[in-house]
Amino acid sequence: MIQIRKAEDRGPSKLAWLDSKHTFSFAGYYDPNHMGFETLRVINDDRVVPGAGFGTHPHNNMEIFTYVLDGALEHKDSMGNGSIINAGDVQLMSAGTGVLHSEFNHSQKESVHFLQIWVLPERNGLQPGYQQKYFGEAEKRGRLQCVAARTPRNGALKINQDVAIYAGLLDGKEQVRHEIEPGRAVWLHVARGRVRLNQNQALKAGDGVAIRDEKAIELDAGTDAEVLLFDLG
Repeated sequence: MIQIRKAEDRGPSKLAWLDSKHTFSFAGYYDPNHMGFETLRVINDDRVVPGAGFGTHPHNNMEIFTYVLDGALEHKDSMGNGSIINAGDVQLMSAGTGVLHSEFNHSQKESVHFLQIWVLPERNGLQPGYQQKYFGEAEKRGRLQCVAARTPRNGALKINQDVAIYAGLLDGKEQVRHEIEPGRAVWLHVARGRVRLNQNQALKAGDGVAIRDEKAIELDAGTDAEVLLFDLG
């Protein structure tokens, strides 16, 4: 089963300082047919104007994954972490028993574009934690680089759920194949550009794909494409 969730069908949220598109129901956007996918609960495609952002607010019992596409995001939290998340960085905050944090555009001149993704944890009441790492273009070019997993490998961050998150860059003749083990599902999100799925489905920035009961998928014919793939147990 392969089901496309087109970019233009996502839920919008527009404020003076924020332009957000919600793949799944979130905040004021509610669609009972799109409440999440397996343990993947939120994919928000956020653009924040210079100097603005999300003030201090609480989270608990959620794995919060942030992927910056353009610009820089400034993070502070009640665990004592303060960092700048630049394009190419991935951040993973395990909210666990509870954290407070804020996220602001670090620049006073340029906007910031990032994806914020929530994954349900394997159990509630975990110890809060924070991780951040940069994955360069060479690590993602023409391949799917694992950036987070329950059992980390090749420098991936550790996430408290049976999910592996991959990031890839595809352009021109570059192509990748992802094998899917029996009983697992995959969500594909096109973060930017264009790419082709299984040689017959054209996808564009913002499109998502729910994949179940398939042995593998192939991506090719990319045009400045950047993708995230979630392999979910």
